[in-house]
Amino acid sequence: MGISGTDFDYIRRLVRERSAIVLEVGKEYLVESRLLPLVREEGFASLQDMVSHLRGGPPRPLHRRVVELMTTNETWFFRDFRSFEVLRSSLLPELILKRAAERRINIWSAACSSGQEPYTIAMIISEHFPQLASWNVRIIATDLSTEVLARARAGRYSQLEVNRGMPAALLVKYFRKVGNEWHISDAIRRQVEFQELNLVEAWPVLPLMDLVLLRNVLIYFDVETKKSILGRVRRLLRPDGYLMLGGAETTLNIDDAFERTAFDRAGAYQLRSSKIAAAIRP
Repeated sequence: MGISGTDFDYIRRLVRERSAIVLEVGKEYLVESRLLPLVREEGFASLQDMVSHLRGGPPRPLHRRVVELMTTNETWFFRDFRSFEVLRSSLLPELILKRAAERRINIWSAACSSGQEPYTIAMIISEHFPQLASWNVRIIATDLSTEVLARARAGRYSQLEVNRGMPAALLVKYFRKVGNEWHISDAIRRQVEFQELNLVEAWPVLPLMDLVLLRNVLIYFDVETKKSILGRVRRLLRPDGYLMLGGAETTLNIDDAFERTAFDRAGAYQLRSSKIAAAIRP
């Protein structure tokens, strides 16, 4: 027996309230496939019984687990390769020049899932920018799911996960095979700081950012939530910093303070005030 309409509506409201993710009608199969293992793990007779339990009291860890299971954790190393090529060839060299006096760069990988994106950034820096070894470079990676953050901190990946996007030369250089897993090197793992952060709740104190990667996240939110998140990112981004979105995402008609830069298919944005100032600078 599939999930009832009333139980699906409850899960939709719970997920929307806790994460702002919109589960559209027609996603009942997704709810069932992701929650049935939790039903068995928690010892409930059915999905209906678990939802009834959720309804029956104040917020519990189980509510949180349900929300985390309904978030999408699709990611892989060097996802959307063009974006990382622009990062290597243009954005990081520009930031290195601009920050030469202070020797400090802050990078935020938001909704980092199991860590492939921030570790990709760390590998690019280690591989192509050895001069940054003496700088204060912070790569802060956040996600709302404690479960995927634990996996990210461990830096352990299956053969399937490293097969998705990881160049063979970098796999050999920065990973070691342990049983059926590939463990990322301690030198790369230490470069990334993982923190719990829900984009639609109160944010912890973060430093001003030179680069924010908010890729393939906004597509799950409604317009008002997108506006709210982009507004908060804008206040956190240094005036000449960069915001990177996914290929299917845009700030157009959502936050006009951002303007897309001229990098081919990279989804890179800057604040309009920064671009205007650069254009008139003698």
